[in-house]
Formats: sequence, structure tokens, C-alpha cells
Amino acid sequence: MRLDDGRESENVDDRRGRGGFGGGGGRIAVGGLGGVAILLIALFLGVDPSLLLQGGGAPQQQTTQQGAPPANDAGRRFASRVLAETEDVWRDLFSRAGRQYRDPVLVLFSGATQTGCGFAEATVGPFYCPGDQRLYIDLDFLADMQRRLGAPGDFAAAYVIAHEVGHHVQNLIGVLSRVEQLRRGAGEAASNALQVRVELQADCLAGVWARRAQDARQILESGDLEEALGAAAAVGDDRLQRRARGTVVPESFTHGSSEQRVRWFRRGIEGGDIAGCDTFSGDRL
Repeated sequence: MRLDDGRESENVDDRRGRGGFGGGGGRIAVGGLGGVAILLIALFLGVDPSLLLQGGGAPQQQTTQQGAPPANDAGRRFASRVLAETEDVWRDLFSRAGRQYRDPVLVLFSGATQTGCGFAEATVGPFYCPGDQRLYIDLDFLADMQRRLGAPGDFAAAYVIAHEVGHHVQNLIGVLSRVEQLRRGAGEAASNALQVRVELQADCLAGVWARRAQDARQILESGDLEEALGAAAAVGDDRLQRRARGTVVPESFTHGSSEQRVRWFRRGIEGGDIAGCDTFSGDRL
């Protein structure tokens, strides 16, 4: 990616090195995932971690702390520049629609942190919390997951950030609240199906961002698109389930198959139009 001349976002809360938070009452339980290994599914486990995390008691400060990385370290610079690119694109698109875009805050943390959606450990993977309108990413864990899943590259990492920003866009336009209302009265299978549509739309919105940023500032280099498509395929529910336990249970999907994730990201990047990201109309995804 060509980001060296890009600005850095001021909406970054770097908590690395401040010490994590212990669980107080023990380890965090992740439920409803059919026994799939956390390390294989952690990249995109959902929009709101409060739906996944359970634990009691107030968090307690750990006794050990890591040294804080320098403010200008490469990981922070990359993440803040990607975030700035998303800000530029979504501010413009919202303005064209007569609306104002509210920038989210990107929280960089190490190990564990407290969020507006509850306590979270890095093993939950990158996520967006609608309650505080923040994205949460442990850069070291993200890099490790990219290696484990075979999805390397800077644009693959940018796709992860853009996907979570896509959830923020959904939050601002009311998609998340409407889906949450529908899920309250739905059974597990129907609720999972709704969540798949949410995630695929966020993939599409990440593609819209990439297309608009490329048209405006030519940020992409040779091989970048393939990196993002590879990342989208790597985190498909079918591939993760097959890798973790050798079988695939479509009814338990919460993010969509590899084919679906690639198709919706590609639709966004080829069309560059939010209207093309309607995953809630029609039966076929």
C-alpha cells in the first residue's frame, strides 16, 4: 500500500504497555461457537463482544506491564494512516448524502482491555463496539493470526481495519440497531443468518472504501487486491470450521462462507457504491 505520504488520524487511543486487566472471576468464556478453536476464528467474531463475553466482577489491574511502544512505531503509523484513509472516504460519502460522519476511535491494546461492550482479551480478535463507537485491535495478535491463517500483507491488515469501520458505518446509519431488534425475537439459526448479512455487508463496505481511496489517492500497489481477497477467504466460516474440526455446519455460520466474503468484498471494490452493499434484500448471499 502507498501510505507513506498519507496523514495519520488523531483518533487513535494507544493503550499498549499500560497493562491489561485480569478477569477478576477467571477466564472469559466464549459461547455459542460449537467448540471451534478461538485461535482459528478470532479475526472476526462479531460486532458486539458483549454477545460473546461472559464474566463477573470488576476487572483487576495485572501486576505486570509491558513497556509502551514509541508513539511513532511502524504498527501505529500504519493503523493510523489506514484509519485516516477511511475517515476521508466516509466523511465524503456521508457529506454527499447530506449527513455528517462521526469518526470512530481506534484502540490499540495488548493482551486485554476494558471496552464499552465489556472486558475483552486479544483472543477475541479485532472488533467494533457500538456502545462506545470504538474499534479494538491488538496488532501483535492480528499479525499472528495473519500468519496462522495464511493471510499476510499490509492490505490484508488494512482490510481488517476497514471491515470494522464498516460496522461503524452500519451503526451510524441504523443497521446494527435494526438487526439487533430482529435478533431478539429470532431463534438461533435465524439470528445467525442475520449476523451473516451484517458481516457480509461490512465486507462490502470495506470494498467500497478501498475503491474510493484508490480512485482518490491511488493507495493500492500490485498484489494488494489479492491480499485482501485472500484475507476474506481465510476467515470464511466454512474454511475456519473445516480447519478446526474437519466438518462444516452452515447453520452455525455467523460471518459467511469464504466464497460469500470474497464476493461481497469484490462487489464493494468493483462498484464503489454503498447501494450495492444491500445484503438484506433477496435470499441469495
